[in-house]
Amino acid sequence: MASTTVDTVVPAPREVVYQLFAARDSLNAYLPINFTLRKPGSGEPNGVGARYAVGLGGVGVIEETTRLVPGERIEYKIVAGAPVKTHTGTITFADAPGGTLVTYSMASFPKIPVPDRIMVAALRGLINPILSAARKAVAK
Repeated sequence: MASTTVDTVVPAPREVVYQLFAARDSLNAYLPINFTLRKPGSGEPNGVGARYAVGLGGVGVIEETTRLVPGERIEYKIVAGAPVKTHTGTITFADAPGGTLVTYSMASFPKIPVPDRIMVAALRGLINPILSAARKAVAK
């Protein structure tokens, strides 16, 4: 299994940044892909159990929110569409000088053998545009 973590400070209050990630489709204007809510979560549309299609033109994966700690933590897993046995993501939020420290971690176990260094590069290639989109969204 390959895993990686990327930290960045987003220059906005923690609750604002948390909401950008909890409502995954709020970042669509700043990404080359789209997050589309397919199934509302428990208690609220973006709650636990929410499923998002992530991709473009009907091609992509389905993510399911598995845990939310408002203002602090989001966890999800891919449930369909990816050539992986498991893929999980964890995003944490903490106050930091100049904004909110976002720590984004992904772990993935592919169905076919792929060297860890290639998987880590691929995971970072998924995380970095999302973090960049959050910085752009708060700068508008």
